[in-house]
Amino acid sequence: MAEITAAKVKAFRERTGLPLMECKSALSEAGGDEDKAVAILRERGEKLEGKRGARETAFGRFGLYCGLDKSNGAMVELKCESAPVTQNEQFINLCNDLAEGLAKSKGDIKTADALLALPSPSKPGMTLGEQKAELFNRIRENFEVGRMCRMEGTCGGYSHNLGTVAGVLVQVEGGSDEAAKDVSMHIAAMRPVALSKDDLDKALVDQEREFLRSAAIKEGKPANIVDKMVEGRLQQFIAEKALLAQPYVKDDKQSVGDFAKSKGMTVKKFELYILGQ
Repeated sequence: MAEITAAKVKAFRERTGLPLMECKSALSEAGGDEDKAVAILRERGEKLEGKRGARETAFGRFGLYCGLDKSNGAMVELKCESAPVTQNEQFINLCNDLAEGLAKSKGDIKTADALLALPSPSKPGMTLGEQKAELFNRIRENFEVGRMCRMEGTCGGYSHNLGTVAGVLVQVEGGSDEAAKDVSMHIAAMRPVALSKDDLDKALVDQEREFLRSAAIKEGKPANIVDKMVEGRLQQFIAEKALLAQPYVKDDKQSVGDFAKSKGMTVKKFELYILGQ
């Protein structure tokens, strides 16, 4: 059996990021073979992760893979137990690897298990699940893959990670990465529920129309102008809910649709996720 020296344990600790005693124990069990020791630690970590699986994951961030130079885009939610972990470089890397793996996948990936079975983009020879387990062994927090979406075609995106954590993926044609990100940032701030007025849920519009009519009648407005007043106010409601009709947050003298047009860009669809919602 190879001698387990203090220097060897220290070097192995730097490799794994785990406490010295755990590193020494694994090396001893593996007879000094580091690769076997890593497998032992991973097995121990997977068992521990299973015990912690019920712990609440109230924090997290959204991994993104997007750009006008890419054929597809994707966004994946990865949740964790504490706020500091969301700023960990390796956690951020895992988030983005999950999104890249999803974007480049050829199958119909709908579940976390299917996603985690894909190869890791940044860790050759490992799956995304193994990458997740390796990070768990370092941090010892429960990680949970949440919502995910994949869009065919060129995409922009934005992830907001201060205060309210939001992730946005936007499918576009034309324009630039900067313009697509600007629209994504607008979506994160203003939270539209549909792309255009034609995409708004008809039941939602009808409900608002009836509410506005009832309010106008209670205000004592003459019956012959109520409908005209209601339709005018309804347009304001639509502008608040439909992305392309919303006043652009960086220049409210133009709509988001007008801004996109000025950049030679067509916004095709979007997805907005708010952590915890």
